[in-house]
Amino acid sequence: MSKKLILLFIFGVFNPYQAQEKAEQALKTFEQKYPQEKIHLLFNKENYVAGENIWFKSFVFEGYNPSNISTSLFVELYDNNKNQISKKIFPLLNGEGSGSILLPETLKENVYYVRAYTTWMANFSEDFQLIKPIIVYNPSSPEKITPDTNSAWSAFVYPESGTFVNGINTKFAVRLQSKDVPPLEWEGYVTEIDKPDTKMITFKGLDQNVGLFNITPESGKKYQLTVQDKKGQKQTINLPEVSSSGLNLQVVSSADNVKYTLKTKNISPEAQYYKVLGTINNQLVYKAKINKISDGLQYSIPNNQLINGILQLTVFDDKENIVANRLTFVQPQLLQIKKPALQSLSIKNGSREKSSFDITKDINCSNYTVLVIDSNTNSSEEEQSFLSTLWLTGDITSNISHPSQYFTKNRNVDALDALLISEKWKRFDWKYIISGNYPSIKYQPENYLSYKGKVNIQGKPAPNTDLNLMFASGSGTKLFQVKTDNNGFFTLNNLAFENSMKFSYQLNSKESKNESSVYFQPNFSFIPYKKELPTSALKLTERTVEDKLSTEIARSITTLKTQKVINEKITDIEEVVIKGQRKDKTKKLNSELSSGLFRSANEQIFDFVNDPQAQGSTNILQWLQGRVAGLQIQSQNGTSTPYLRGSKIGIYLDEMAIEADQISSLSVSDIAMVKVIKGFFAGGFGGGNGGAIAIYTRRGGSSGSIIDSSKPSQLRQITLNGYDQEGPFNNPNYENQSFKDISQDTRSVLYWNPYLEVQEKEPTSVQFYNNDDAKNYKVIIIGFDRNNDTPIYYNEILP
Repeated sequence: MSKKLILLFIFGVFNPYQAQEKAEQALKTFEQKYPQEKIHLLFNKENYVAGENIWFKSFVFEGYNPSNISTSLFVELYDNNKNQISKKIFPLLNGEGSGSILLPETLKENVYYVRAYTTWMANFSEDFQLIKPIIVYNPSSPEKITPDTNSAWSAFVYPESGTFVNGINTKFAVRLQSKDVPPLEWEGYVTEIDKPDTKMITFKGLDQNVGLFNITPESGKKYQLTVQDKKGQKQTINLPEVSSSGLNLQVVSSADNVKYTLKTKNISPEAQYYKVLGTINNQLVYKAKINKISDGLQYSIPNNQLINGILQLTVFDDKENIVANRLTFVQPQLLQIKKPALQSLSIKNGSREKSSFDITKDINCSNYTVLVIDSNTNSSEEEQSFLSTLWLTGDITSNISHPSQYFTKNRNVDALDALLISEKWKRFDWKYIISGNYPSIKYQPENYLSYKGKVNIQGKPAPNTDLNLMFASGSGTKLFQVKTDNNGFFTLNNLAFENSMKFSYQLNSKESKNESSVYFQPNFSFIPYKKELPTSALKLTERTVEDKLSTEIARSITTLKTQKVINEKITDIEEVVIKGQRKDKTKKLNSELSSGLFRSANEQIFDFVNDPQAQGSTNILQWLQGRVAGLQIQSQNGTSTPYLRGSKIGIYLDEMAIEADQISSLSVSDIAMVKVIKGFFAGGFGGGNGGAIAIYTRRGGSSGSIIDSSKPSQLRQITLNGYDQEGPFNNPNYENQSFKDISQDTRSVLYWNPYLEVQEKEPTSVQFYNNDDAKNYKVIIIGFDRNNDTPIYYNEILP
């Protein structure tokens, strides 16, 4: 089922004028023009030691769908004083990306914070950006991290739908908040303020976040709540004052439908009707008009056209004043998740033994994210999972302890409902959007990386000037032909490359070709974080010589040392493989220098690196004449022009079109290869039907015997910075003798693949090697069914 929801039910009768009421129109504008993104990061592990790499997989959603808004993810690392340590940018494809952050070995032991956001998200509240605390250990640091056991908590009360009306039995959510984890076991009771020793109601907390109780209030009475944990910490707070009149919205979310009831007391007869609007992900999915409220009458919203997610029900009077509001979760009893099955399990628990399994094929999923860890190690999914970000914390800005618990097999649906009673939907405010007050859009999403360029000639802007740009990519050389605007500016859009890239450039003009310059400025930027970082319940204390390292830290330090050895051995193995590859020297040279655009079955190659046959010649065009059948060089007004079988052909220097006189001063000793192409070739751009002379310059090696295409060519160049490159995640292969001498293997992460491609005809296989002592393995698999945007999720321990 598509996640783009439709208005599934209208109760009551709306005339055409009423159908165009401000609330509905305002919501439609907001939903269409201001889509919302949220981010989940899966880390390869929960805690780190200084010197390690943080690897992560990023998932960016628009509501409950993978987002196609943003194509770049900004990731920053801060210390607890909000000093920025690292900033990186990674590409996103269909809402997914991956990356790594290297933690400096000198990093002091403390709590650090990873911030992740997109440019589009920066238009809205920073509360919705991802801020993830990370503990980094460092035994050489003078201070160590210890829990703050004196962390206090506070209690708050929230009546269902926000109203507390005389004579109406009302459900209350009790919410605990703390900078640390609130107490798991706690209880409470309600009394009248004037009778504090008489307990009217008692209850126990449902979890460390919330509890529930019901009370029927009486006008003139005042009530208070007392909450106490097992340690004896106690807090007493007042309930809201009882209103003599009003409306209370009561909601029950079952497996089949969402039912709601409106109960009133002494409401004004002036209201001609009430309107109930239901929204999911800022989209209108339900609308009802109620002319006369009958206490106890229950209305039902069927679930068969809804999706899992937060449903906001809002009651308006006939003047579009908000009377009551309530959040609930749709069908919490039955989560719409696809769980992949594992087949062909070969799980071993012996030291350094090889294990493997296959993941069942899903034709609607192109890749999986797979993490296998020692089951004694916690993953980042334990606290905040992929599912809890998708359905809860991505849209709820308050601090929720252990939100993943609400979407596990043994979840407490009453606790989730109580949690949502205590929350408000903050993606938009009805009053603001009805009055036309929408977010101010300062940042527009870009298609990957974008650069703005400026061309100057003799120090002045060059308006309406043609410019050739060439750069090498993994798929071959790319050519751009751009034209500046009236002010000498141009833009390069949709660039996707890692690290840096050298652009060669040349003006399509003979005049002032040696007095031109090109400048670039990125159209993207990191956006400062204005809020304060979250507080932590951990504190720093002085490290003493008697302090012993915990088992977790000791194993991580050993792993860090072992990983360096593994990386070195894998590098050595790769070098041996490369050295073992032998190619014909001229073919290899052609492969290194020329792109697919300049390949032809009818080409003649002259190799000046391995056969310096043209040394002593002063003009490469004259040298070619007589060596290429049908090639003639004609002089016109002092300029040499090549013709092949009577047709004028183009000249290219490092695959950039140039005029013949521009190579007159080119020394043959600087030439690595010349290729004469007869007939059509792809790089001719409409003028290549007659063929070409392609000249490639030397770029590397003091003797000229080595060609390095990354070195500068004879064309002018400029370097642009691209996406940050993800560090390689290397694991040992104990079937290879090179790894046999590793002394200790204490790895907690046994397999990490953020993009395990789903095979079309073969099983999607996972293979990994055990560490020295793991007996069980936790396997996490995440994906998305692209046909109906259903999450694919597996989080289990294998024996």
